Amino acid sequence: MALEIAIGPPRLAINQGFGFLITDPDGQIQWPTDKGFYHSDTRIISAWMIFADGVPWDLLNGGNIEHYAARVFLANRLIHTASGDIPARTISLSIGRCIGGGVHEDLDLTNHGSVTARFNLEIVVRSDFADLFEVKTGAIVRRGRITTSWSNAGSQMVTSYVNRSFRRRLIVSVRNCPIRPVAANGRISFEISLAPGESWHACMLYAVGDQDGLDEAPKHCISDTSGLGAEQRLSDWRTAALKAETCNADFDRYYEQCVADMAALRLPIEGTDHLEFVPAAGVPWFVALFGRDSLIVSLQNAMVYPDFARGALEVLARHQAKRRDDYRDAEPGKIMHELRQGELAHFKLIPHTPYYGTADATILYLIVLHNAWRCLGDVGVLKRFLPAAEKCLAWIDHYGDRDGDGFQEYQTRSKVGYRNQGWKDAEEALVYPDGAPVRGPVALVELQGYVYDAWLRMAQVFEALGKDAAARRLRQKAGALFERFNEAFWDEAAGFYAFCLDGEKKKVMSVASNPGHCLWTGIVPPERAKRVVSRLMEPDMRSGWGLRTLSSDNPAYNPYSYQNGSVWPHDNALIAVGFRRYGFVEEANDIAREHVQAANYFFLRQMPELYSGLQRQETNFPVQYLGANVPQAWAAGACFTLLQMMVGFQPDAPGGKLYLDPALPDWLSELTLRDLRVGEEVFDLRFRRDGVATRFEILRGEPDAVALRSFASGPERWG
Repeated sequence: MALEIAIGPPRLAINQGFGFLITDPDGQIQWPTDKGFYHSDTRIISAWMIFADGVPWDLLNGGNIEHYAARVFLANRLIHTASGDIPARTISLSIGRCIGGGVHEDLDLTNHGSVTARFNLEIVVRSDFADLFEVKTGAIVRRGRITTSWSNAGSQMVTSYVNRSFRRRLIVSVRNCPIRPVAANGRISFEISLAPGESWHACMLYAVGDQDGLDEAPKHCISDTSGLGAEQRLSDWRTAALKAETCNADFDRYYEQCVADMAALRLPIEGTDHLEFVPAAGVPWFVALFGRDSLIVSLQNAMVYPDFARGALEVLARHQAKRRDDYRDAEPGKIMHELRQGELAHFKLIPHTPYYGTADATILYLIVLHNAWRCLGDVGVLKRFLPAAEKCLAWIDHYGDRDGDGFQEYQTRSKVGYRNQGWKDAEEALVYPDGAPVRGPVALVELQGYVYDAWLRMAQVFEALGKDAAARRLRQKAGALFERFNEAFWDEAAGFYAFCLDGEKKKVMSVASNPGHCLWTGIVPPERAKRVVSRLMEPDMRSGWGLRTLSSDNPAYNPYSYQNGSVWPHDNALIAVGFRRYGFVEEANDIAREHVQAANYFFLRQMPELYSGLQRQETNFPVQYLGANVPQAWAAGACFTLLQMMVGFQPDAPGGKLYLDPALPDWLSELTLRDLRVGEEVFDLRFRRDGVATRFEILRGEPDAVALRSFASGPERWG
């Protein structure tokens, strides 16, 4: 790039666990807005503003220190006071914030003028306790009562919300302050008097409570980083995660940001020592437990942090459906889609308690279980989660296949359920070639590939557990599905697979990215793979910043839509792995190159959930989708998936082997990986492109445990 372009939303965001704070760049929350401090799906602070004698401050600069901490620098405007005017930019104000349960806020003032400055520092803090779902839609309904009290003795403000059995509290405490504040006129005020060169400091602690307890704010100031537990947890994460060093500085910075984003999205697992985690989906709207997202992110982290899978398998097994509940689209054995903790979920006004409207999470659970075993080599993982896996297998047969035709179909039974239940779950995401919405029940193309892959993987699991008869049955079923799928979904004239089968079992021949996932799963015969790859790489699908979700030739195409022509990083990464699986190395690396080039344009190289499918030109750049989650787990994990693809990563921890088939592109000709864990072994590996081939050497680890094996395994990956 001739110049540095940083694309991103005009906001400042910090997050940790189930809490996040989104403000304007100047650190304020100007009502009305969808910004605020949220905790467990409730907006705890809906407005936060700061004044000097009623006069706003001017932003100088601000930004993140880490995902959990930020700092903003402000200066005063001209202030008319009874003691005389305070000239503009003679008083500096620094606001530092750290989140960890509640929020710790540091306020620091310095008088850079030549005379004493006297004024009232005033902070407005308001709470609406709105449910996140209603904030997102802009239709907020007040159901309970809000009360506020102030304690002069304790310098503490308590704002409470009560709606029958649903309760939330915000406790604002002033600490380390040389003067006692007062509360009046909806503001907490400090009477400031600063001599020339004098500084002033105060801490504001924002604790969050519910009917079960209180989540305290961090005690230490932002300057005391050694006292911040979040810093130690982040340091531990970086120590445990895979390190990557390359000859490409842009890729290195991008990779490091993805590692940091993944750390930012870790949710502690209830009932554990908080050393096990499951990934949240994204900030701001998806800081919650998701089935599909957690499972895909676990696959993405197979090289970087394979233990993610343990947390996902554990938590999702806890919430596996036990009975049919049409309101929540639940069926016995089904893996959940989304779990929420706000007021609407508390009173079951939404079905997310949890909601089970996902057609793929149950299948992906099996794929992740197998992959975790291959990465960790722990047969105990198989034994522990086998009961859940067997229930998943039963669900695939009895509920995933709604009409007994051997394919997976979905259609919501809930009045408030999701119309579309694959990864493209937007209301308008599935369309016919004329742009009209597809009529259900829908048999999505990639669902069939997921089942094929899951059955072959589970056959290998059953063999490892001595259940040979069960393994044979699954292999037979996978073989039959392979034939049946390629008969029903393939269109010879188009040289491509149907997007889905509609409610009348008719092929929907809209060109979309979904069939690319079938390459990843291996359900495509080798003789058809080239035609699938070629079709996906046509200009109507290839934007130049990645593959679109929908062809630009479809009447429903909109480059600014959620899933009808936008580019999704995780979608592209899975497709790239599929390309490599069938031997299309150059095309796979082309997708990786476009992905990394797009990442270089985003602020901090923080890849958003999705971005526009506009055609790349010399004079444009990627355009972020309005409302995209940043950071977002799938998007960050896409980098890791592409890294797996480029080194041909094939773990076999049960067999004591790490198989590789590296094929580095010319723009990433040198790569060193450190702390790569496969079972009990830890490897440091160096890769170097030599002409068109890629060589590697083992810097640490057992040399006999590493071997070359082709990544281009076609359909019989686990056979």
